[in-house]
Amino acid sequence: MSRTLASVPTANAPTRPSVIDLERYVPAYFVWIANKLTRGASQNYLNLFGVGAEVWRCMVLLAVHETVSAQQVSQIIGMDKASVSRCFKQMVAKKLIALELDPSDGRIRLASLTRHGRHIHDQILGIALARERALLEVLSRDEQETLIALLKRLHENLPAVEQATQDFIADSLARPIHTTRASRAA
Repeated sequence: MSRTLASVPTANAPTRPSVIDLERYVPAYFVWIANKLTRGASQNYLNLFGVGAEVWRCMVLLAVHETVSAQQVSQIIGMDKASVSRCFKQMVAKKLIALELDPSDGRIRLASLTRHGRHIHDQILGIALARERALLEVLSRDEQETLIALLKRLHENLPAVEQATQDFIADSLARPIHTTRASRAA
């Protein structure tokens, strides 16, 4: 079985720097692919429609759900709420969305695509789907279905990843390397 970490020093072994095997480190591939896809999409969407990738992501959710709050976007996409709020401000300024108070909770603002926003969404959609087809064309139909099923399972497993991170930190690190301002002042 191949190990992701090239070397992990033990108590009796001499310490040498550990490195990640970038040929096998799955998170790196996710980041590289996502970054390159986002950069390419964003350049095209900005040039053609004045809409960046983050705004496009919000538009996709709005087209699917009709109305969403900033918190819902944050939870579904994984963007921090401040980024979503900035996107919503941009989208309102460009007349892509309208904001209304949630009738069941007056503290929550719900966004919905305007007619103009839906028109821009529909134009970008063709480009987005063409990019997806080009990305997946190296896979057979069965491989594509397997990939989608595996990605869904990995996405559903993210809470376990966060828990494993916290467990590792609690079990393996005697003290944090980076301290907060509060702990330095103490």
